[in-house]
Amino acid sequence: MRMTPMIESFVCHFGEMGSRWGFNRTVGQIYALLVISEQPLSANDIADMLGISRGNVSMGLKELHSWQLVQTTHRQGDRKDYYQSRGSIWDMANRVFEERRKREMDPTLSLLRDIMLDEAANPDEAFAQQRIGEIHDLLENITEWTQSLQSLSPEKLNTLMKLGSGVGKVLDFKDKFMAKKAD
Repeated sequence: MRMTPMIESFVCHFGEMGSRWGFNRTVGQIYALLVISEQPLSANDIADMLGISRGNVSMGLKELHSWQLVQTTHRQGDRKDYYQSRGSIWDMANRVFEERRKREMDPTLSLLRDIMLDEAANPDEAFAQQRIGEIHDLLENITEWTQSLQSLSPEKLNTLMKLGSGVGKVLDFKDKFMAKKAD
């Protein structure tokens, strides 16, 4: 694969996005390269294309392996390891969501649960616990919702996303219908 201006633009932007997903810019660039490469790439190929050290590539690949986003392959008669992205784009999104949940949401929910179990020492703490409980419930609902979305097939997820704001309109209609029914 050649590093064309279009590919370079994508790889650079993906690197910036990677930092928002939980891994550094270089790891994001390595992953972007693997996602859009039709053939598996060696660590040397990646280092040459991105203009980074072989050691930096090795550390980046190790991080991507820990996220289960890449897999190692081999070529007959070649001792080098080759790397490619693992699974579909939907699989990638699910892995990123899952890892973010483990690294960010689970520890936060655990801390919030511990705080909620403590006995409030005064009215300020009681109020704080109430608000913390609301935050906990919101995060718990978001976590459950994303886990249920992750269990859907890519086709169903696509359909759900295409519904978009239409779901909100259906819920508004339901609310109006239920209000009239209650009258």
